[in-house]
Amino acid sequence: MFQSEKAEGIVLKRINFSETDRILTFFTKYDGKISVLAKGVRKITSKRAGSVELFNNLVFFSHKTKGLDILTEVDLIDSFKGFKNDFEKVACAYYFVELVDKLTPENQENREVYELLRDYLKSLSTADIEKLTLSFENNLLRILGFGVPETIKNNPVMMTDYIESITERKINSRRIRK
Repeated sequence: MFQSEKAEGIVLKRINFSETDRILTFFTKYDGKISVLAKGVRKITSKRAGSVELFNNLVFFSHKTKGLDILTEVDLIDSFKGFKNDFEKVACAYYFVELVDKLTPENQENREVYELLRDYLKSLSTADIEKLTLSFENNLLRILGFGVPETIKNNPVMMTDYIESITERKINSRRIRK
């Protein structure tokens, strides 16, 4: 008998793996950042392909294995489609998920980060991008225990530079901040 786990999470990243599979990275409500193998989702006939798009919030089941867990079932909670037709807002969503991906370790629960990301993705369709982004950055860093100097709290370019100094890696989606 195999062990199956249920989780609720937001798709942070997708990596093509083999001809028909994809590795998905989620930020989950109770397990933090995890990666699973989604077999067959790149097939044209895949019923799960639409559900496992970036930014989607899902309930999913995964089968435990020695390597990557295997995605077995998905149920879409929210696709946040309110912002997906607006290039600037999609770029902002990429920035949000990239920050969460780069600033959080694997398998470490942080429900506050999950709720922050979910709530800000919901707000993205109606909010001012610049204000929302600065607020997201400040709140994410606060939740994760990083102090933000007062001099950079309202400066988008300095904030991104500060985040890059924390991660010691470039933020690929940072060009939306300039």
